[in-house]
Amino acid sequence: MADILELNGVSAGYDSEMVLKGIDLTISDLDFIGVIGPNGGGKTTLVKLILGLIKPMEGSIIFHESGERSLIGYLPQVSQNDKKFPITVLEVVLSGLMSVKQGFRSYTRNDKSRAMEILEMMGVKHLVRKSIGELSGGQMQRVFLGRAIIANPRLLILDEPNTFVDNKFEHDLYQLLSELNEKMAILMVSHDVGTITSYVKTIACVNRNLHYHRSNIITQSQLTAYNCPIQLITHGEVPHTVLGEHLHIHNHD
Repeated sequence: MADILELNGVSAGYDSEMVLKGIDLTISDLDFIGVIGPNGGGKTTLVKLILGLIKPMEGSIIFHESGERSLIGYLPQVSQNDKKFPITVLEVVLSGLMSVKQGFRSYTRNDKSRAMEILEMMGVKHLVRKSIGELSGGQMQRVFLGRAIIANPRLLILDEPNTFVDNKFEHDLYQLLSELNEKMAILMVSHDVGTITSYVKTIACVNRNLHYHRSNIITQSQLTAYNCPIQLITHGEVPHTVLGEHLHIHNHD
């Protein structure tokens, strides 16, 4: 499989405060990486680095082949605030093409046809004319996921995708991601270690440093060795995850 991007010795933070130190990570085609770690450990900072929202203080990020960040689809955390925008479901999904559009070209018939295909895949085609303010949390997640993948990215990044959804959609979401992973690499930030290990292929624990575990099977002793203060608890067949005690060194994630 071809490499998509590399982080080599990357350190980053905000102003003079360093949040991540000496990060090495290679993401390749069809990877499915679960990113775990405590609040404030640097998970969101890692995402911002890859998206180009912040620059490294040290080290380099190399994009292979075209070298374009337009190869990345991004699903941020969805919240109730997103419902305030006066925009339809179709318009939300189409907006995912802006990164590959030249200038201010209008959407073509093919663009709209592609958007309808995506909405059907997401199971929300019947909501195409609805305002996003009328949608449930699960429906919004489906629509925003559609926006993230409409441009056929090589890498899909998801930041806590199970936030603001019901239990039924959470199961559907992971099934969708498994299908999408047959076509693209996925990097998913989540606190829910017990659930994501059933779907991801590898795990990166981020707590100022990054420890990459080349398997989806991870034990409590390994988490401790990685300085990743997460405790795994299982009740019957339902896994749960809680954060252990850790020092809040800074306020940024």
